Amino acid sequence: MCRKGIYDCVNICMYCWGSSKDVWMKMLSKESRYVHSSNILKNHPTLNPDMRSILLDWLIEVAEVYSLHRETYYLAQDFFDRFMATQKCINKSMLQLIGVTSLFIAAKLEEIYPPKLHEFAYVTDGACSEDDILQMELIILKALNWELCPVTAISWLNLFLQVSSLKESPKLLLPQYSQEQFIQIAQILDLCILHITSLDFQYRILAAAALYHCTSIEVVNKATGLDMESISECVQWMAPFVNVTKRSPSPKLKWFKKVQSEDRHNIQTHTNYLDMLDDVKVPDSVVGESPVSIGGILTPPKSTEKTPF
Repeated sequence: MCRKGIYDCVNICMYCWGSSKDVWMKMLSKESRYVHSSNILKNHPTLNPDMRSILLDWLIEVAEVYSLHRETYYLAQDFFDRFMATQKCINKSMLQLIGVTSLFIAAKLEEIYPPKLHEFAYVTDGACSEDDILQMELIILKALNWELCPVTAISWLNLFLQVSSLKESPKLLLPQYSQEQFIQIAQILDLCILHITSLDFQYRILAAAALYHCTSIEVVNKATGLDMESISECVQWMAPFVNVTKRSPSPKLKWFKKVQSEDRHNIQTHTNYLDMLDDVKVPDSVVGESPVSIGGILTPPKSTEKTPF
């Protein structure tokens, strides 16, 4: 498969500081280095997939409140899921602390001006203290062996869209794709990542499948080097999520204070994802047993009404 377009785009992203082929191969190698699985809760008998969905939805909301980038949220999601895979018998009362600490770590890595520690404690409305977050930060970092640089699904989407939109004389520092198209596909990924079975797919495959649902296999092949056979399972799994997003109002670009217009699409935004997730009908043959309802426990707080889990 020809990946010339991908190499060209990687060169753009790296400003020609290194070999684009080497950079591309290193990105691919992270798919086997940063492993995730939908079985992350098997060693946590008191937890179920709905609890993870509610926590991640809340993190999306916190990310929007503080105008955090999508990459920050997706890093936090990856840290949370990989951390849970290393642990046993985590109690549900610890989930919010693990989640907000994952976001705290991600923000320090990704944001130029990350929120302060006290702001992360504040959004838990007293459920997590600053000391709690600092202690959990060390626990998470040690459990992850300081492996903090995955290529997230949203990073792959950014790369794939840039490749698919390359022109002969591109403006290297700006995205060549439509911001509206990006947030449309990003909404699909946001919804998908809330479902625990999304972890059965590599992030690259998730991004490619979402791109396929909004474009065509020709675009996917040009941008990713993947053919239909490589993404067909994920495309089929993702179809119910796409159908739900199509029935919902189209996402709109939002204005954020101190965020430049060309960066608006990269800020994480929240919508009624949990309601949308309730409408997703994933075949049992794909997900196995259906998640157990938790009856409103862990209801996430509204942006202006922070309440503890």
